[in-house]
Amino acid sequence: MSPADQQDSPTKRSRDRSQRTARVKPEAIPASPESAEIADLDLSEIPEVIELDTPRDGVPLVINTAEGLSRAAKALAAGTGPAGVDAERASGFRYGQRAFLVQIRREGAGTWLIDPEPFEDLKIIDEALRGVEWILHAASQDLPCLYDLGMWPDSLFDTELAARIAGLPKVGLAAVVEQLLGFGLAKEHSAADWSTRPLPEPWLRYAALDVEVLAELREELVELLTADGKLEWVNEEFHAILQVGPPAPRVDPWRRTSGVHQLRDRRQLAAVRQLWQERDALAQNRDVAPGRLLPDSAIVVAAKAMPNTIPQLLAVPGFNGRAVHREAPRWMRAINEAKALKELPPLHLPSNAPPPPRAWTDKDPAAAARLATARPRLAALAKDLKLPVENLLTPDFLRRLCWRPPELFELESIAAALADLGARGWQIKLTAPLLVEAFNHPDPLPNKDATAEGSASN
Repeated sequence: MSPADQQDSPTKRSRDRSQRTARVKPEAIPASPESAEIADLDLSEIPEVIELDTPRDGVPLVINTAEGLSRAAKALAAGTGPAGVDAERASGFRYGQRAFLVQIRREGAGTWLIDPEPFEDLKIIDEALRGVEWILHAASQDLPCLYDLGMWPDSLFDTELAARIAGLPKVGLAAVVEQLLGFGLAKEHSAADWSTRPLPEPWLRYAALDVEVLAELREELVELLTADGKLEWVNEEFHAILQVGPPAPRVDPWRRTSGVHQLRDRRQLAAVRQLWQERDALAQNRDVAPGRLLPDSAIVVAAKAMPNTIPQLLAVPGFNGRAVHREAPRWMRAINEAKALKELPPLHLPSNAPPPPRAWTDKDPAAAARLATARPRLAALAKDLKLPVENLLTPDFLRRLCWRPPELFELESIAAALADLGARGWQIKLTAPLLVEAFNHPDPLPNKDATAEGSASN
Protein backbone atom coordinates (compact mmCIF):
# COMPACT_ATOMS: atom_id res chain seq x y z
CA MET A 1 0.00 0.00 0.00
CA SER A 2 1.39 3.38 -0.96
CA PRO A 3 1.82 6.09 1.70
CA ALA A 4 -1.08 7.98 0.14
CA ASP A 5 -3.32 4.93 0.33
CA GLN A 6 -2.15 4.26 3.85
CA GLN A 7 -3.19 7.75 4.94
CA ASP A 8 -6.84 7.05 4.10
CA SER A 9 -7.11 3.28 4.42
CA PRO A 10 -10.05 1.77 6.33
CA THR A 11 -7.67 0.34 8.92
CA LYS A 12 -6.19 3.79 9.49
CA ARG A 13 -9.67 5.33 9.62
CA SER A 14 -10.72 2.65 12.12
CA ARG A 15 -7.81 3.53 14.38
CA ASP A 16 -8.59 7.24 14.04
CA ARG A 17 -12.19 6.59 15.02
CA SER A 18 -11.18 4.66 18.13
CA GLN A 19 -8.86 7.45 19.18
CA ARG A 20 -11.38 10.20 18.53
CA THR A 21 -14.36 8.58 20.20
CA ALA A 22 -12.50 7.72 23.38
CA ARG A 23 -13.70 9.89 26.25
CA VAL A 24 -10.88 12.05 27.56
CA LYS A 25 -10.72 12.33 31.34
CA PRO A 26 -9.45 15.81 32.25
CA GLU A 27 -7.86 14.63 35.48
CA ALA A 28 -5.73 12.16 33.53
CA ILE A 29 -4.23 14.86 31.28
CA PRO A 30 -0.98 16.52 32.44
CA ALA A 31 -1.40 20.23 33.13
CA SER A 32 -0.45 22.33 30.10
CA PRO A 33 -2.09 24.98 27.91
CA GLU A 34 -2.75 22.32 25.28
CA SER A 35 -4.36 19.96 27.80
CA ALA A 36 -6.77 22.67 28.89
CA GLU A 37 -7.94 23.01 25.28
CA ILE A 38 -8.35 19.22 24.98
CA ALA A 39 -10.37 19.04 28.19
CA ASP A 40 -12.76 21.66 26.82
CA LEU A 41 -13.42 19.72 23.59
CA ASP A 42 -17.00 18.49 23.11
CA LEU A 43 -16.48 14.94 21.87
CA SER A 44 -20.19 14.09 22.00
CA GLU A 45 -20.66 15.22 18.39
CA ILE A 46 -18.14 12.71 17.04
CA PRO A 47 -20.16 9.90 15.39
CA GLU A 48 -20.04 6.42 16.85
CA VAL A 49 -20.22 5.04 13.31
CA ILE A 50 -18.41 6.47 10.30
CA GLU A 51 -20.45 6.05 7.12
CA LEU A 52 -18.54 4.64 4.17
CA ASP A 53 -20.04 6.31 1.12
CA THR A 54 -17.17 6.42 -1.37
CA PRO A 55 -14.61 3.73 -2.26
CA ARG A 56 -11.09 4.78 -1.34
CA ASP A 57 -9.95 4.56 -4.99
CA GLY A 58 -13.14 6.01 -6.44
CA VAL A 59 -15.88 4.10 -8.24
CA PRO A 60 -14.28 1.64 -10.71
CA LEU A 61 -15.43 1.33 -14.30
CA VAL A 62 -17.35 -1.85 -15.12
CA ILE A 63 -15.31 -4.40 -17.07
CA ASN A 64 -17.30 -5.72 -20.04
CA THR A 65 -14.69 -6.32 -22.76
CA ALA A 66 -12.17 -9.11 -23.32
CA GLU A 67 -9.33 -6.59 -23.12
CA GLY A 68 -10.62 -5.26 -19.81
CA LEU A 69 -11.07 -8.76 -18.43
CA SER A 70 -7.48 -9.65 -19.33
CA ARG A 71 -6.28 -6.46 -17.64
CA ALA A 72 -8.27 -7.32 -14.50
CA ALA A 73 -6.83 -10.84 -14.41
CA LYS A 74 -3.25 -9.57 -14.67
CA ALA A 75 -3.77 -7.00 -11.94
CA LEU A 76 -5.42 -9.48 -9.57
CA ALA A 77 -2.71 -12.08 -10.17
CA ALA A 78 -0.06 -9.48 -9.31
CA GLY A 79 -1.82 -8.46 -6.09
CA THR A 80 -0.95 -9.71 -2.63
CA GLY A 81 -2.86 -11.34 0.20
CA PRO A 82 -6.46 -12.60 0.15
CA ALA A 83 -9.10 -11.37 -2.29
CA GLY A 84 -12.45 -9.98 -1.21
CA VAL A 85 -15.13 -11.38 -3.53
CA ASP A 86 -18.84 -10.65 -3.90
CA ALA A 87 -21.55 -11.15 -6.51
CA GLU A 88 -24.81 -9.38 -7.23
CA ARG A 89 -27.81 -11.25 -8.69
CA ALA A 90 -31.24 -10.25 -9.96
CA SER A 91 -33.34 -12.52 -7.76
CA GLY A 92 -37.03 -11.90 -8.32
CA PHE A 93 -36.35 -10.20 -11.65
CA ARG A 94 -34.49 -12.66 -13.90
CA TYR A 95 -34.63 -16.42 -14.35
CA GLY A 96 -32.25 -18.38 -12.14
CA GLN A 97 -29.61 -17.15 -9.73
CA ARG A 98 -26.81 -16.14 -12.06
CA ALA A 99 -24.47 -13.27 -11.20
CA PHE A 100 -24.89 -9.96 -13.01
CA LEU A 101 -21.91 -8.30 -11.34
CA VAL A 102 -18.79 -9.76 -9.72
CA GLN A 103 -16.74 -7.56 -7.40
CA ILE A 104 -13.16 -8.41 -6.44
CA ARG A 105 -10.67 -6.43 -4.36
CA ARG A 106 -7.10 -7.41 -3.60
CA GLU A 107 -4.22 -5.51 -2.03
CA GLY A 108 -2.06 -3.99 -4.75
CA ALA A 109 -4.70 -4.64 -7.41
CA GLY A 110 -7.54 -2.41 -6.28
CA THR A 111 -11.23 -3.09 -6.81
CA TRP A 112 -12.59 -4.59 -10.02
CA LEU A 113 -16.25 -4.66 -11.04
CA ILE A 114 -16.88 -7.27 -13.74
CA ASP A 115 -20.04 -7.69 -15.81
CA PRO A 116 -20.19 -11.46 -16.52
CA GLU A 117 -22.95 -11.22 -19.15
CA PRO A 118 -20.72 -10.56 -22.21
CA PHE A 119 -18.45 -13.51 -21.36
CA GLU A 120 -18.90 -17.25 -21.66
CA ASP A 121 -17.20 -17.65 -18.27
CA LEU A 122 -14.72 -15.98 -15.92
CA LYS A 123 -12.14 -18.77 -15.87
CA ILE A 124 -9.39 -16.25 -16.58
CA ILE A 125 -10.20 -14.58 -13.25
CA ASP A 126 -10.37 -17.94 -11.50
CA GLU A 127 -6.90 -18.76 -12.84
CA ALA A 128 -5.58 -15.37 -11.69
CA LEU A 129 -6.75 -16.15 -8.15
CA ARG A 130 -5.44 -19.72 -8.09
CA GLY A 131 -3.97 -20.44 -4.64
CA VAL A 132 -5.40 -17.19 -3.22
CA GLU A 133 -7.77 -17.16 -0.25
CA TRP A 134 -11.17 -15.69 -1.12
CA ILE A 135 -13.06 -13.68 1.48
CA LEU A 136 -16.83 -13.83 1.03
CA HIS A 137 -19.73 -12.92 3.28
CA ALA A 138 -22.33 -15.72 3.37
CA ALA A 139 -20.37 -17.80 0.87
CA SER A 140 -23.20 -20.30 0.39
CA GLN A 141 -25.20 -17.57 -1.38
CA ASP A 142 -22.52 -16.52 -3.87
CA LEU A 143 -20.44 -19.65 -4.50
CA PRO A 144 -23.07 -21.39 -6.70
CA CYS A 145 -23.35 -18.47 -9.15
CA LEU A 146 -19.55 -18.05 -9.17
CA TYR A 147 -19.20 -21.77 -9.88
CA ASP A 148 -21.49 -21.34 -12.89
CA LEU A 149 -18.97 -18.79 -14.18
CA GLY A 150 -16.07 -21.22 -13.79
CA MET A 151 -14.86 -19.77 -10.49
CA TRP A 152 -14.16 -21.74 -7.31
CA PRO A 153 -11.72 -20.86 -4.51
CA ASP A 154 -8.81 -22.99 -3.36
CA SER A 155 -9.11 -21.43 0.09
CA LEU A 156 -12.03 -19.65 1.75
CA PHE A 157 -12.81 -17.29 4.60
CA ASP A 158 -16.53 -16.67 5.13
CA THR A 159 -16.98 -13.58 7.30
CA GLU A 160 -20.66 -14.34 7.97
CA LEU A 161 -19.95 -17.87 9.23
CA ALA A 162 -16.94 -16.60 11.18
CA ALA A 163 -19.15 -13.97 12.83
CA ARG A 164 -21.68 -16.64 13.81
CA ILE A 165 -19.07 -18.86 15.43
CA ALA A 166 -17.46 -15.83 17.07
CA GLY A 167 -20.82 -15.24 18.76
CA LEU A 168 -21.62 -11.82 17.31
CA PRO A 169 -25.27 -10.85 17.90
CA LYS A 170 -25.87 -9.77 14.28
CA VAL A 171 -24.12 -11.36 11.32
CA GLY A 172 -25.25 -9.37 8.26
CA LEU A 173 -22.33 -7.69 6.50
CA ALA A 174 -23.33 -4.15 7.46
CA ALA A 175 -23.87 -5.18 11.09
CA VAL A 176 -20.54 -7.02 11.39
CA VAL A 177 -18.63 -4.18 9.73
CA GLU A 178 -20.23 -1.72 12.14
CA GLN A 179 -19.55 -3.90 15.20
CA LEU A 180 -15.91 -4.68 14.43
CA LEU A 181 -14.69 -1.77 12.29
CA GLY A 182 -17.01 1.07 13.26
CA PHE A 183 -18.05 1.77 9.67
CA GLY A 184 -21.55 2.09 8.26
CA LEU A 185 -22.36 0.32 4.99
CA ALA A 186 -25.51 1.20 3.07
CA LYS A 187 -27.65 -1.78 2.03
CA GLU A 188 -30.42 -0.05 0.10
CA HIS A 189 -29.41 -1.62 -3.23
CA SER A 190 -29.05 -5.23 -2.06
CA ALA A 191 -32.42 -6.26 -3.55
CA ALA A 192 -32.09 -4.20 -6.74
CA ASP A 193 -32.41 -5.54 -10.27
CA TRP A 194 -28.72 -5.99 -11.02
CA SER A 195 -29.48 -7.00 -14.60
CA THR A 196 -30.17 -3.30 -15.26
CA ARG A 197 -27.84 -1.82 -17.89
CA PRO A 198 -26.14 0.51 -17.57
CA LEU A 199 -25.83 0.09 -13.82
CA PRO A 200 -26.44 3.40 -12.00
CA GLU A 201 -23.41 5.01 -10.39
CA PRO A 202 -24.83 4.77 -6.83
CA TRP A 203 -25.24 1.01 -7.33
CA LEU A 204 -21.64 0.67 -8.50
CA ARG A 205 -20.46 2.64 -5.47
CA TYR A 206 -22.46 0.28 -3.23
CA ALA A 207 -21.01 -2.77 -5.01
CA ALA A 208 -17.43 -1.54 -4.63
CA LEU A 209 -17.94 -0.76 -0.95
CA ASP A 210 -19.17 -4.33 -0.32
CA VAL A 211 -15.62 -5.61 -0.91
CA GLU A 212 -13.84 -2.49 0.36
CA VAL A 213 -13.21 -3.68 3.92
CA LEU A 214 -13.48 -7.49 3.68
CA ALA A 215 -9.73 -7.93 4.25
CA GLU A 216 -9.80 -5.71 7.36
CA LEU A 217 -12.93 -7.48 8.57
CA ARG A 218 -11.19 -10.84 8.16
CA GLU A 219 -8.29 -9.61 10.32
CA GLU A 220 -10.62 -8.51 13.11
CA LEU A 221 -12.52 -11.81 13.04
CA VAL A 222 -9.31 -13.86 13.06
CA GLU A 223 -8.15 -11.93 16.12
CA LEU A 224 -11.49 -12.48 17.84
CA LEU A 225 -11.64 -16.19 16.99
CA THR A 226 -8.04 -16.77 18.00
CA ALA A 227 -8.64 -15.18 21.39
CA ASP A 228 -11.59 -17.55 21.97
CA GLY A 229 -9.81 -20.64 20.65
CA LYS A 230 -12.25 -20.92 17.73
CA LEU A 231 -10.04 -20.25 14.72
CA GLU A 232 -9.52 -23.93 13.98
CA TRP A 233 -13.28 -24.44 14.14
CA VAL A 234 -13.98 -21.97 11.34
CA ASN A 235 -11.09 -23.33 9.27
CA GLU A 236 -12.73 -26.76 9.44
CA GLU A 237 -16.03 -25.22 8.38
CA PHE A 238 -14.46 -23.44 5.41
CA HIS A 239 -12.69 -26.62 4.31
CA ALA A 240 -15.96 -28.55 4.50
CA ILE A 241 -17.75 -25.98 2.32
CA LEU A 242 -15.12 -26.32 -0.38
CA GLN A 243 -15.06 -30.12 -0.15
CA VAL A 244 -18.83 -30.47 -0.52
CA GLY A 245 -18.90 -28.20 -3.55
CA PRO A 246 -21.98 -26.51 -5.03
CA PRO A 247 -25.38 -28.01 -4.21
CA ALA A 248 -26.72 -30.67 -6.57
CA PRO A 249 -29.89 -29.88 -8.55
CA ARG A 250 -33.04 -30.61 -6.56
CA VAL A 251 -35.18 -33.64 -7.33
CA ASP A 252 -38.68 -32.51 -8.33
CA PRO A 253 -38.07 -28.79 -7.71
CA TRP A 254 -41.77 -28.13 -8.36
CA ARG A 255 -42.48 -29.64 -4.93
CA ARG A 256 -41.07 -26.44 -3.42
CA THR A 257 -44.04 -24.46 -4.73
CA SER A 258 -45.27 -22.37 -1.80
CA GLY A 259 -48.47 -23.88 -0.38
CA VAL A 260 -48.16 -27.26 -2.12
CA HIS A 261 -48.26 -28.95 1.28
CA GLN A 262 -51.97 -28.07 1.44
CA LEU A 263 -52.76 -30.60 -1.31
CA ARG A 264 -53.65 -34.18 -0.43
CA ASP A 265 -54.88 -35.30 -3.86
CA ARG A 266 -52.40 -36.73 -6.39
CA ARG A 267 -54.33 -35.35 -9.38
CA GLN A 268 -54.11 -31.87 -7.88
CA LEU A 269 -50.42 -32.44 -7.27
CA ALA A 270 -50.04 -33.36 -10.94
CA ALA A 271 -51.70 -30.06 -11.85
CA VAL A 272 -49.14 -28.19 -9.72
CA ARG A 273 -46.34 -30.03 -11.48
CA GLN A 274 -47.68 -29.33 -14.98
CA LEU A 275 -48.32 -25.65 -14.23
CA TRP A 276 -44.91 -25.26 -12.57
CA GLN A 277 -43.09 -26.88 -15.49
CA GLU A 278 -45.00 -24.80 -18.05
CA ARG A 279 -44.23 -21.63 -16.11
CA ASP A 280 -40.58 -22.57 -15.69
CA ALA A 281 -40.08 -23.21 -19.41
CA LEU A 282 -41.70 -19.88 -20.29
CA ALA A 283 -39.68 -18.04 -17.62
CA GLN A 284 -36.42 -19.53 -18.87
CA ASN A 285 -37.28 -18.61 -22.45
CA ARG A 286 -38.09 -15.03 -21.48
CA ASP A 287 -35.35 -14.75 -18.83
CA VAL A 288 -37.76 -13.56 -16.19
CA ALA A 289 -38.36 -14.72 -12.61
CA PRO A 290 -41.12 -17.39 -12.69
CA GLY A 291 -43.11 -15.67 -9.97
CA ARG A 292 -43.50 -12.63 -12.22
CA LEU A 293 -45.38 -14.74 -14.75
CA LEU A 294 -47.64 -16.55 -12.30
CA PRO A 295 -47.40 -16.55 -8.49
CA ASP A 296 -47.10 -19.83 -6.59
CA SER A 297 -50.34 -19.08 -4.77
CA ALA A 298 -52.23 -19.00 -8.09
CA ILE A 299 -50.78 -22.36 -9.12
CA VAL A 300 -51.95 -24.01 -5.89
CA VAL A 301 -55.43 -22.46 -6.00
CA ALA A 302 -55.85 -23.50 -9.65
CA ALA A 303 -54.78 -27.06 -8.79
CA LYS A 304 -57.43 -27.15 -6.07
CA ALA A 305 -60.14 -25.77 -8.36
CA MET A 306 -59.21 -27.80 -11.48
CA PRO A 307 -61.18 -25.48 -13.82
CA ASN A 308 -62.58 -26.84 -17.09
CA THR A 309 -62.62 -23.68 -19.17
CA ILE A 310 -60.51 -20.56 -19.61
CA PRO A 311 -63.23 -18.29 -18.09
CA GLN A 312 -63.30 -20.57 -15.03
CA LEU A 313 -59.50 -20.41 -14.87
CA LEU A 314 -59.45 -16.61 -15.07
CA ALA A 315 -61.89 -16.49 -12.16
CA VAL A 316 -59.29 -18.21 -9.95
CA PRO A 317 -57.54 -15.78 -7.54
CA GLY A 318 -54.13 -14.84 -8.93
CA PHE A 319 -55.06 -15.30 -12.58
CA ASN A 320 -55.50 -11.61 -13.18
CA GLY A 321 -53.65 -9.04 -15.23
CA ARG A 322 -53.04 -8.68 -18.94
CA ALA A 323 -49.94 -10.90 -19.03
CA VAL A 324 -51.68 -13.80 -17.25
CA HIS A 325 -54.75 -13.47 -19.49
CA ARG A 326 -52.56 -13.55 -22.59
CA GLU A 327 -51.07 -16.88 -21.49
CA ALA A 328 -54.38 -18.37 -20.28
CA PRO A 329 -54.44 -21.06 -23.02
CA ARG A 330 -51.00 -22.19 -21.89
CA TRP A 331 -52.09 -22.55 -18.24
CA MET A 332 -55.35 -24.26 -19.26
CA ARG A 333 -53.41 -26.74 -21.40
CA ALA A 334 -51.20 -27.63 -18.41
CA ILE A 335 -54.26 -28.34 -16.24
CA ASN A 336 -55.85 -30.47 -18.98
CA GLU A 337 -52.62 -32.45 -19.29
CA ALA A 338 -52.75 -33.15 -15.55
CA LYS A 339 -56.36 -34.32 -15.86
CA ALA A 340 -55.38 -36.78 -18.61
CA LEU A 341 -52.34 -38.30 -16.89
CA LYS A 342 -52.49 -42.00 -16.08
CA GLU A 343 -49.40 -41.98 -13.84
CA LEU A 344 -49.67 -39.49 -11.02
CA PRO A 345 -46.85 -38.20 -8.82
CA PRO A 346 -46.65 -39.64 -5.30
CA LEU A 347 -47.79 -37.38 -2.51
CA HIS A 348 -44.30 -37.54 -1.01
CA LEU A 349 -40.85 -38.47 -2.29
CA PRO A 350 -39.12 -41.44 -0.65
CA SER A 351 -37.05 -40.22 2.28
CA ASN A 352 -34.83 -41.72 4.95
CA ALA A 353 -35.39 -38.70 7.18
CA PRO A 354 -36.97 -39.28 10.61
CA PRO A 355 -40.65 -38.43 11.06
CA PRO A 356 -41.54 -35.04 12.59
CA PRO A 357 -40.40 -34.98 16.26
CA ARG A 358 -43.96 -34.32 17.45
CA ALA A 359 -44.80 -37.90 16.42
CA TRP A 360 -41.86 -39.53 18.19
CA THR A 361 -43.50 -40.04 21.57
CA ASP A 362 -46.03 -42.41 20.01
CA LYS A 363 -43.75 -44.03 17.43
CA ASP A 364 -40.56 -44.44 19.51
CA PRO A 365 -40.64 -43.09 23.09
CA ALA A 366 -36.96 -43.95 23.62
CA ALA A 367 -35.93 -41.81 20.64
CA ALA A 368 -38.19 -39.02 21.88
CA ALA A 369 -36.50 -39.16 25.29
CA ARG A 370 -33.05 -39.01 23.69
CA LEU A 371 -34.00 -35.94 21.67
CA ALA A 372 -35.77 -34.23 24.59
CA THR A 373 -32.66 -34.73 26.74
CA ALA A 374 -30.01 -33.82 24.18
CA ARG A 375 -31.62 -30.67 22.81
CA PRO A 376 -31.54 -28.49 25.93
CA ARG A 377 -28.08 -29.74 26.86
CA LEU A 378 -26.73 -28.81 23.43
CA ALA A 379 -28.42 -25.42 23.74
CA ALA A 380 -26.75 -24.85 27.12
CA LEU A 381 -23.35 -25.84 25.72
CA ALA A 382 -23.81 -23.53 22.74
CA LYS A 383 -24.69 -20.68 25.09
CA ASP A 384 -21.52 -21.32 27.11
CA LEU A 385 -19.47 -21.35 23.90
CA LYS A 386 -21.21 -18.18 22.64
CA LEU A 387 -22.35 -19.55 19.28
CA PRO A 388 -25.70 -20.55 17.73
CA VAL A 389 -26.73 -24.10 18.59
CA GLU A 390 -27.28 -24.89 14.89
CA ASN A 391 -23.59 -24.17 14.29
CA LEU A 392 -22.59 -26.38 17.18
CA LEU A 393 -24.47 -29.29 15.62
CA THR A 394 -26.80 -29.30 12.62
CA PRO A 395 -30.34 -29.96 13.94
CA ASP A 396 -30.94 -32.57 11.21
CA PHE A 397 -27.86 -34.50 12.36
CA LEU A 398 -29.17 -34.53 15.93
CA ARG A 399 -32.61 -35.77 14.87
CA ARG A 400 -31.17 -38.53 12.68
CA LEU A 401 -28.79 -39.66 15.41
CA CYS A 402 -31.52 -39.72 18.06
CA TRP A 403 -33.88 -41.61 15.77
CA ARG A 404 -31.35 -44.18 14.53
CA PRO A 405 -28.50 -44.29 17.05
CA PRO A 406 -25.63 -46.77 16.91
CA GLU A 407 -26.10 -50.03 18.77
CA LEU A 408 -23.71 -49.00 21.54
CA PHE A 409 -23.97 -45.60 23.19
CA GLU A 410 -20.22 -45.19 23.50
CA LEU A 411 -17.95 -42.29 22.63
CA GLU A 412 -16.35 -44.05 19.67
CA SER A 413 -19.62 -45.18 18.08
CA ILE A 414 -21.40 -41.86 18.63
CA ALA A 415 -18.41 -39.98 17.19
CA ALA A 416 -18.33 -42.29 14.16
CA ALA A 417 -22.07 -41.81 13.59
CA LEU A 418 -21.68 -38.03 13.73
CA ALA A 419 -18.79 -38.17 11.27
CA ASP A 420 -20.87 -40.29 8.88
CA LEU A 421 -23.60 -37.65 8.99
CA GLY A 422 -21.11 -34.94 8.06
CA ALA A 423 -20.30 -33.31 11.40
CA ARG A 424 -16.88 -31.66 11.57
CA GLY A 425 -14.14 -32.73 13.93
CA TRP A 426 -14.52 -29.78 16.29
CA GLN A 427 -18.28 -30.39 16.55
CA ILE A 428 -17.77 -34.09 17.30
CA LYS A 429 -15.18 -33.35 19.97
CA LEU A 430 -17.54 -30.96 21.76
CA THR A 431 -20.86 -32.77 21.37
CA ALA A 432 -20.12 -36.52 21.37
CA PRO A 433 -19.46 -36.77 25.15
CA LEU A 434 -22.65 -34.83 25.86
CA LEU A 435 -24.68 -37.08 23.54
CA VAL A 436 -23.24 -40.25 25.09
CA GLU A 437 -24.42 -39.07 28.50
CA ALA A 438 -27.83 -38.00 27.18
CA PHE A 439 -28.39 -41.30 25.36
CA ASN A 440 -27.31 -43.47 28.29
CA HIS A 441 -29.24 -41.46 30.89
CA PRO A 442 -32.17 -39.73 29.18
CA ASP A 443 -34.55 -37.63 31.21
CA PRO A 444 -38.00 -39.23 31.59
CA LEU A 445 -40.64 -37.98 29.19
CA PRO A 446 -43.51 -36.06 30.78
CA ASN A 447 -46.58 -38.19 31.41
CA LYS A 448 -49.00 -37.66 28.51
CA ASP A 449 -52.08 -37.91 30.72
CA ALA A 450 -50.64 -35.45 33.22
CA THR A 451 -49.70 -33.07 30.41
CA ALA A 452 -53.20 -33.30 28.94
CA GLU A 453 -54.80 -32.67 32.35
CA GLY A 454 -52.54 -29.68 32.90
CA SER A 455 -53.44 -28.24 29.50
CA ALA A 456 -57.16 -28.76 30.18
CA SER A 457 -56.98 -27.02 33.56
CA ASN A 458 -55.21 -24.04 31.96
